[in-house]
Amino acid sequence: MTTAAAGPVAGAPAPVTGGTAARRALRTLTVRGRAFVAAGGTAATCGILLGERDLVRIGVLIGLLPLVTLALVTRSNNRLSLARTLTSNQVEVGQVAGVQLDVTNVGARTGLLLVEEHVPWALGHRPRFVLDAMEPGWHRRFEYPVQAEVRGIYEVGPMTVRVADPFGMIELHRAFTRTSTLVVVPSAEPLPAIPLRGAWTGSGDNRPRPFSTGSTADVTVREYVHGDDLRRVHWRSTARTGELMVRREEQPWQSRCTLFIDNRERAHRGTGPDSSLERAVTVAASIGVHLALQGFQVRLVSALGETDPKGSGEHSWHDGDVGTATQPLLERLAALPITRTAEIATDWVDETVTSGMFIAVVGALTDLDKAFLARLHTRANASYALVIGVDGWSSRTSRTPDAEQRQSGTTSWLQRRGWKAADLERNGSLAVAWQELGR
Repeated sequence: MTTAAAGPVAGAPAPVTGGTAARRALRTLTVRGRAFVAAGGTAATCGILLGERDLVRIGVLIGLLPLVTLALVTRSNNRLSLARTLTSNQVEVGQVAGVQLDVTNVGARTGLLLVEEHVPWALGHRPRFVLDAMEPGWHRRFEYPVQAEVRGIYEVGPMTVRVADPFGMIELHRAFTRTSTLVVVPSAEPLPAIPLRGAWTGSGDNRPRPFSTGSTADVTVREYVHGDDLRRVHWRSTARTGELMVRREEQPWQSRCTLFIDNRERAHRGTGPDSSLERAVTVAASIGVHLALQGFQVRLVSALGETDPKGSGEHSWHDGDVGTATQPLLERLAALPITRTAEIATDWVDETVTSGMFIAVVGALTDLDKAFLARLHTRANASYALVIGVDGWSSRTSRTPDAEQRQSGTTSWLQRRGWKAADLERNGSLAVAWQELGR
């Protein structure tokens, strides 16, 4: 549950002068208010031309009525405080999230108000509520649901307030500034357990590993305790912290997997939610959640490489605690764009990411892509690939023999070079394809 609070919103506009004030005043007039101003001006002009003073007085009275109403409304000092609460800041595609609005009057007595929440089109229609007159300190609560059929990161809000006069001549709009973020992540399908090669432990359990067999990225240190061997002093950490630090004799080793998804436009077919890319995103989410449940550390990489969300310069391995590990991984998949880049980025390939297991979710591959995957297989301990049958999204008709042969050729090519590879058709079962990887 997340909450976003906003400060008071006043009914009076910011002070302006000259032409800006006149234009703002005219924009607040409704059609009825502008009609009154026009009718009053016309009557006053005709009275002057005809020499009818009474007609001039009537015209001035009619023309000034909306302006006087505007002055009274803007000085009403409507001040409201808003607190927005989401039942969850992360939901799966198709799930419903509840939004709760708590509105408090922190100013003088208000009149009739109309409030409207700005909601992205992907979350549904904009909800509108009517606020009756509220005495100082009174509180109102509104609730409404939002549901997204498209993954992404959405901003809920801000809320706008419309202030109107009893005659319907004036309409003022005020808006709160703060919004709430809702992350719609791809849904993860349950997968069966299969034997996975290339990990330090197939089940994902931790195992002690001597430090001497690890890389510098695996160094763990602790504070020096009297009696520790001085040969274990880690001088770099000592210089950084100012305290004497020593290496641990051994540390827990957790199974690691690099999960790659090809998000290039040229590798996929179809557009929108019903496209091969969205199917690939669902596949990657299902595999990532499944591996986290098995105790793996998972690192997500796309055709654009990897951008560390924390900006720390370290590799974003997600720990195997499924309660926290899958959230950043699914958030990255929720915001994963489709890119028009021609080639797969390779700057993320190094010793720390290719040791262990590598799983790729790919679409249509070029000769350059195959050459890259062939080199990558020599680095990883074990390589797995799910080949999406992207030609199934090219049209609503059945796949042609050429398309089937092209996908089968890609899978066979990977298998001949040591990969564990399986096909996944448009209407195919992910669980069945995942089981084929374990054979």
